[in-house]
Amino acid sequence: MKFSLEARDGKARLGKITTARGDIRTPAFMPVGTAATVKAMLPSSVRSTGADILLGNTYHLMLRPTAERIASLGGLHKFMDWEYPILTDSGGFQVMSLSALTKISEKGVKFKSHIDGSIHLITPERSIELQSLFGSDILMCFDECTPYPVDEKTALNSMQMSMRWAERSREAFGYREGRSLFGIQQGSVFPEQREESAEALKSIGFDGYAVGGLAVGEGQEKMFEVLKYAPDLLPSEKPRYLMGVGKPDDIVGAVKNGIDMMDCVLPSRSGRTGQIFTHRGVLNIKNSRHQDDPRPIDENCSCPACKNYSRAYLHHVFKSQEIISSMLLTWHNLQYYQDLMAGIRSSIRSSSFDDFVDEFYSVRAEGDIEQI
Repeated sequence: MKFSLEARDGKARLGKITTARGDIRTPAFMPVGTAATVKAMLPSSVRSTGADILLGNTYHLMLRPTAERIASLGGLHKFMDWEYPILTDSGGFQVMSLSALTKISEKGVKFKSHIDGSIHLITPERSIELQSLFGSDILMCFDECTPYPVDEKTALNSMQMSMRWAERSREAFGYREGRSLFGIQQGSVFPEQREESAEALKSIGFDGYAVGGLAVGEGQEKMFEVLKYAPDLLPSEKPRYLMGVGKPDDIVGAVKNGIDMMDCVLPSRSGRTGQIFTHRGVLNIKNSRHQDDPRPIDENCSCPACKNYSRAYLHHVFKSQEIISSMLLTWHNLQYYQDLMAGIRSSIRSSSFDDFVDEFYSVRAEGDIEQI
């Protein structure tokens, strides 16, 4: 993997990650394909929105259909019909958040499947093995996602164990042609711990670096406080990935602080629940104000929901629980997110990122178009 920086505007960075399966334009938003699919979307439709890379969830895929089955069927790219880059998480976050039973030790995490109650063990070595069986282009080292709120001592112990796991992940990864490994910075909201974590990761050496342990309940203000210094502790010549983020204003704020990559289930999950992202803010298609509205969600959007359907129709199919509702609203949200990233990249290239941010917030403050 090669990372090249093409422009800077303040801390905001414009770049490109070159992989064997194609280029990733940064700042990049990665749609989440939890179980080898971005829900309600065809892979070609996701690609049409401008996505260069998808994220897959190791925890879900190892339980069903299993990493070994995916490998026997030609790998994750072939399995889900996505020929472009895929990043897989390590499985650590889902183990902590979804499992009914977890037991953490220096060895790894023993947990009970949320599907059938079967017992599994993920170690740093097993996580790397699973991601390799998938054929992931970018693998993540195994870590413990420190919860929030957390006291300083607990956070320190968690971070230091994650750094030991990072070293074991790096040893297990070795060298794998065409694949890259990212380390994950931990330390919760404590600056000294973030610095210690960054130094440990740099001494191990990774192809890229993630800022972990945020977007776990600390709130946007606290997250931005950490982002003001945490990315700066990581190597500037490597991509920086903020895991699990987020809302559009989270993304803008993250880029402002030097983040290059982000992922979140929010655009697809919100689409399925009738929540729509627009440059004027968030609207809820289930509201009765849309039931007689012949206008599109956004007249400047190129997605099929906006080009071919009215708000009234989208309101109707959502209320009727038709499958096409999830398809169209998810498509729109993913298109909005990729259009947002394209606008961010263009503004960094033209040294007008601050103007972009000002307009982003001013238009959102206007709210949705007037009701008919």
